[in-house]
Amino acid sequence: MSEVTQAASVVALSESAATKVRDLLAREGRDDLALRVAVEPGGCSGLRYALFFDDRSLDGDVRGEVNGVAVVTDKMSAPYLSGASIDYLDTLEKSGFTIDNPNAAGSCACGESFH
Repeated sequence: MSEVTQAASVVALSESAATKVRDLLAREGRDDLALRVAVEPGGCSGLRYALFFDDRSLDGDVRGEVNGVAVVTDKMSAPYLSGASIDYLDTLEKSGFTIDNPNAAGSCACGESFH
């Protein structure tokens, strides 16, 4: 059985991000999914963010709830994401999720990866 820590979420979700996630979850039609936030190798700065719906419980996961959304972070990503906040923008210039991460020393020009 996997060890999962129930604690405050590693990342924060703005109300607009939580609303968008709840809307997307409603379209999926499943109540067993959580928003998994992870850091993966890749991108031009070395690391990139991954946000996706997941029904798995991995060993060492940190599971929390933010604005009515279950948020899960794996144990390897948690230190990189601690204190990060996710927002959802829907403007003429940009639409999508944005991540403000105080742990990122720098990012690429496209904003898709960090180090």
